[in-house]
Amino acid sequence: MGELIGYARVSARHQQLDIQQAALTRAGVKTEHLYMEKVSGRSRDGRDALEDMLTRGIRKGDTVLVTRLDRLARSTRDLLRIADILEDKGVNLKVLDQPIDTSSPTGRLFFTLLGAFGEFEASIRAERQREGIDAALAKGDDSPFKGRPATIDGSQVKELADTGLGPSSIARQLGIARSSVYRYLSEVKQT
Repeated sequence: MGELIGYARVSARHQQLDIQQAALTRAGVKTEHLYMEKVSGRSRDGRDALEDMLTRGIRKGDTVLVTRLDRLARSTRDLLRIADILEDKGVNLKVLDQPIDTSSPTGRLFFTLLGAFGEFEASIRAERQREGIDAALAKGDDSPFKGRPATIDGSQVKELADTGLGPSSIARQLGIARSSVYRYLSEVKQT
C-alpha cells in the first residue's frame, strides 16, 4: 500500500490552513506528505504546491486526501485533468468531507458528478454577480462601480503647459504624478 498524500488550499491570504491541516493529519497524512498553499483554485496557474505534488509527490499506490473537492479544483475541466493525472499514475483520490473515494467505481462516478455540480454552482454565482454589477452600473451616480471622482483638474494642467512649463515641473507644482500630466496632455492633443 502507498502513502497518504494530503493537499490543502485556501483562496485568500487572510484565510488559515490549520483546519484542513488538522483534518488531514488526523486522517493519517504525515507532515512530510502534506502540500499546502494559499492561492485561488480557479486554475492551476500559480498553484506550485499542487504542481509539486502532482509531478514529484505521488507514486503508484498512493492516495491523495483533500478535505473537500473544491480545495483541489474549482472547475470540472480542471478537476478531470487532475483526475486523469492521478489515474495515469495509479493514484487514488479520497475526499474527507464528501463520500468520494476513487478506488471504487461508485466513488469515481460520484466524483465526476460532484465536480460538474460544483462548476455549475460557480458559474451561476458568477452570473448573478455580473447581473448585480450591471444593475448597479445602470443606476448611475450612486453606483459603487463608477470609480472614484477625478482628483486632478485637467484645465490646470493645460494652463500650466500653455505657459511653457514641462511635465516634471507641472507635476511638482500640482503635487501629482508625472504620468498623470502626460496622460492629460495626450488627451488634450487628441481632442
